[in-house]
Amino acid sequence: MIYQVLIADDYRMIRETFSSILNSRQNAEIQYNISGMAENAAQAIEHCKENHVDLVLMDVVMGSGKDGIEAARAIKEISPDTKILLVTSMPEVSFIERAKEAGIDSFWHKELQEQPLLDVMDRTMRGESIYPTQMPEVFFGNTVSTNLTAREMQVLHCLVGGASNSEISEKLGISERVVKQHITDMLTKTGFKSRLQLAVRARGGGLVINDSDAE
Repeated sequence: MIYQVLIADDYRMIRETFSSILNSRQNAEIQYNISGMAENAAQAIEHCKENHVDLVLMDVVMGSGKDGIEAARAIKEISPDTKILLVTSMPEVSFIERAKEAGIDSFWHKELQEQPLLDVMDRTMRGESIYPTQMPEVFFGNTVSTNLTAREMQVLHCLVGGASNSEISEKLGISERVVKQHITDMLTKTGFKSRLQLAVRARGGGLVINDSDAE
């Protein structure tokens, strides 16, 4: 069986690396033919409009314009049978949840590599949905990312988006007092001195990538 694959990544070196991985396979039951390359989400969507694509291998962070998750939604609307395999090297914890909500078939983390990329591709084409069991830990001040609770991460997203305590309270459905307590707890864990430092370090360290998630 030969499947047509679109490789979408904003870095040429990564596109070429994925291309080499796909071309390295020989004499296997499943083969992959590179249908095209895209360096941004718009190109990926347009390629899927004009060509038959069985699998899209796409980075989450795609530079300007739509990110990979938004592009995947658009591609699924155009071609529901096209499989989507998202890849990332970022520790942003919301990616997996957003990808599942978008109906994306599989997700592969470049840094963790719990399974070889070709194995994940094969299993995805057989109808499985493959996701990493965890995201990588990153240092965040005096702690690591995995020591933050799910609610603290939600508050942190809002902080990175520039939201006030009242706006965070309304968005998350919790009191302003609870919002303040979560911020205090994060400051204690990290050793940072202010909410601004929390937001800046979270964004700069890749812990929170898409500020729009907090909207």
